[in-house]
Amino acid sequence: MEIQSGILPAIRKMKDFDKALETSHEIIVLLETRLSQLKSLVDYAKRANKKAFIHADLIQGLKADEYGMEFLIREVKPDGILSTRGNVISLAKKHNLVAIQRLFLLDSQALDHNFKLIERFQPDCVEVLPGLMPTIIEEVLVRMNIPVIAGGLITKEEQITAALDAGAIAVSTSNMNLWKY
Repeated sequence: MEIQSGILPAIRKMKDFDKALETSHEIIVLLETRLSQLKSLVDYAKRANKKAFIHADLIQGLKADEYGMEFLIREVKPDGILSTRGNVISLAKKHNLVAIQRLFLLDSQALDHNFKLIERFQPDCVEVLPGLMPTIIEEVLVRMNIPVIAGGLITKEEQITAALDAGAIAVSTSNMNLWKY
């Protein structure tokens, strides 16, 4: 599955879920929810012709390990997984889910460490946080040749444009005002 350019509505609060389903965006990202709600949210999203991606590290009641992933894959059936953990990325890829490795880039050491993780686990895409770093987006593209999603701290349309102009394929945001972009 190819991620379309543009916005990935990211749901932090369940009150925003229905609003995300009303957008024209193909993919929604479930960032924080309880394990007991997850399957019904994914099913509901799919009935609305949306692809549901789950941030495995942020689901309350789910341990992001091999058994937690087995549960997600067999019972919840998401279309994609986001995680900072390499083992979760590997398991998602093994089961043919879109695997997005989330990178928190605080300094040059973190950048170098994350490049090694990308090489080792080969995610389908990486999400760079904070997403306000067009030069870092460009560097990841050049060094790793992997699709980049910009996320975190994006509050203005100009920031979306800057990230996309730098080569990001999409921008992940929980800011509903930007979902119309």
